[in-house]
Amino acid sequence: MPRPLSPADGAPARPAPLGYAPAPESRASVRLRPAYGLFVDGSFTEPGDATFTSVNPADEQPLAEVTTATEADLDRAVAAARRAFDGVWSRTTPAERGKYLYRISRIIQDRARELAVLESLDNGKPIRESRDVDIPLAAAHFFYYAGWADKLPFAVPGVPAPRPVGVAAQVIPWNFPLLMLAWKIAPALAAGNTVVLKPAETTPLTALAFAEICQEAQLPPGVVNIVTGAGGTGRALVSHPGVDKVAFTGSTDVGREIARAVAGTGTRLTLELGGKGANIVYADAALDQAVEGIVTGIFFNQGHVCCAGSRLLVQESVAEEVVGRLKERVTRLRLGDPLDKNTDIGAINSAAQLARIQDLARAGREEGGEQWSPDCPLPGSGYWFAPTVFTGVTQAHRVAREEIFGPVLSVLTFRTPEEAVAKANNTPYGLSAGIWTQKGSRSLWTARRLRAGVIWSNTFNTFDPASPFGGYRESGYGREGGRHGLEAYLDV
Repeated sequence: MPRPLSPADGAPARPAPLGYAPAPESRASVRLRPAYGLFVDGSFTEPGDATFTSVNPADEQPLAEVTTATEADLDRAVAAARRAFDGVWSRTTPAERGKYLYRISRIIQDRARELAVLESLDNGKPIRESRDVDIPLAAAHFFYYAGWADKLPFAVPGVPAPRPVGVAAQVIPWNFPLLMLAWKIAPALAAGNTVVLKPAETTPLTALAFAEICQEAQLPPGVVNIVTGAGGTGRALVSHPGVDKVAFTGSTDVGREIARAVAGTGTRLTLELGGKGANIVYADAALDQAVEGIVTGIFFNQGHVCCAGSRLLVQESVAEEVVGRLKERVTRLRLGDPLDKNTDIGAINSAAQLARIQDLARAGREEGGEQWSPDCPLPGSGYWFAPTVFTGVTQAHRVAREEIFGPVLSVLTFRTPEEAVAKANNTPYGLSAGIWTQKGSRSLWTARRLRAGVIWSNTFNTFDPASPFGGYRESGYGREGGRHGLEAYLDV
């Protein structure tokens, strides 16, 4: 391949990239309380004696004090959900349940700007992502499942009259707080169940705002209950004898604990756990498009995505070109204030997560990998990590095997499609994968051989409420989204 012309050869110099003036989103739309209690039986409790502080990861400033639920609090929440299930919600007509879900969806849309700002403050993600992805998708999930509420006989083939399971205990992670809430609550309510949900301790604020939305929608008391706390609260909730169904999204290690806790109890369980997704780029791919997909696959939401394409597999003949184009593209990403509409890379969610990313990056260097990051000054306060690309790694490197959950990409190469599939499947996970090729036959050939629950072709991180999502092996089991997302909440 000929060397591209440079200014020394007489080629015109590339103009300097345009600068971007700050374009901060206003915080005026968010009205935070100094302290929050729990949301139980349709109303907020007074803040408890035991609290924790929710902080803004971009500057480490406190946002609000949040109550840590006790076992007695969980008993009250589960009892409220049981009363609502037995007395109201399971007897509400499917069409009426759908009306409540439509109403919730519309309120989320009405409060979209407030919720987007609140999500970015509490989570650290760029406002463009919370505004354009998280909040619209959360509203879309409630809208989608509202349509299913009166069509449940068609949800499970061969079962003409499925019934709700009962009380669902749901534990969600911190990477997509409101969206994960919607993934869990919308199908549960559409199927006629009631819910006790625990958000992550680092991102509880949009879940508590959702409690206000439930009040505004006049949802019957006890149908949705929000309890807050750390890992101990979640363990107590999922092992509570009063729940009929447990749904968890989070790490594989915690998922194993939950599976052990509910084993033999008759409690139904779905788990959406970690991943180490492979993003496969064949030599015939549209490389500029593929580079954009690589960037989206690993740097979207700072890499805090279970299905992130954190392993890049590039066909050897184009590997140098792809890595060169990728590095050039990454230099144009903007890291900084999550509330700035120009920001591409926001803050890491917590000090603990930052420490894990730093540890695995250090291991990558010590094992012989070549770490590259653009010249990227980091803010003086908050939790930050520059977008990073590792080359010279093998399948034995920790950075290529362990889920980092951060903006760190490992690059490996392959020569043949068979080698690409073998390397992609060489992982204990099975959640996601991406394929980049202009040949439909090659895409289908590869997809049939990949052991992953979600496979994208010539795109990545594309989601739709009608499409099921989930994995297998150490990525969990069960599906969320689509008709399949209802099955876990129906007694068939």
